[in-house]
Amino acid sequence: MLKDSFGRIIDYLRVSITDHCNLRCIYCKPFLKKEHREMLRLEEIIEIIKTGYFLGIRKARITGGEPLIRRGLKDFFYNISKIDNMEFSLTTNGIFLSDYLSLIKDCGISRINISLSSLVREKYKEITGFDELDRVIKGIEMAKKNGFFIKVNMVCMKGINNSEIM
Repeated sequence: MLKDSFGRIIDYLRVSITDHCNLRCIYCKPFLKKEHREMLRLEEIIEIIKTGYFLGIRKARITGGEPLIRRGLKDFFYNISKIDNMEFSLTTNGIFLSDYLSLIKDCGISRINISLSSLVREKYKEITGFDELDRVIKGIEMAKKNGFFIKVNMVCMKGINNSEIM
């Protein structure tokens, strides 16, 4: 079993499967992106998750960038779903959520964190660089109807979207 320097048990793994995103949010600082050949293959990431399982990891969150833009997602999700007694969740910006919802559900993922910068169309576009709010809302509504546990995250920025907190 893994423990941190304070003796707490570590049973949670956050796994970024890509550094790419389909948005250009103003709060994300640009960084050097890896070439595809420099990224871990999804098979290698699965091996890391399996190794974590043998070390006591029981929960993993799949993140990115935006994980739903990574090629090979169908096989990846099906392969991680075969790891017994492991709980998986997903963090996404929600744009492609409705497209992948049945796959996500079939693979046993029941928890989805959705990054949503604003519910005001103009602000959403200003923050993310794209007018995709309708697609995100559609994904959230479909996920809710399909019984997913949904958590919405927001980067709160004074003078931009902080008036929407309540």
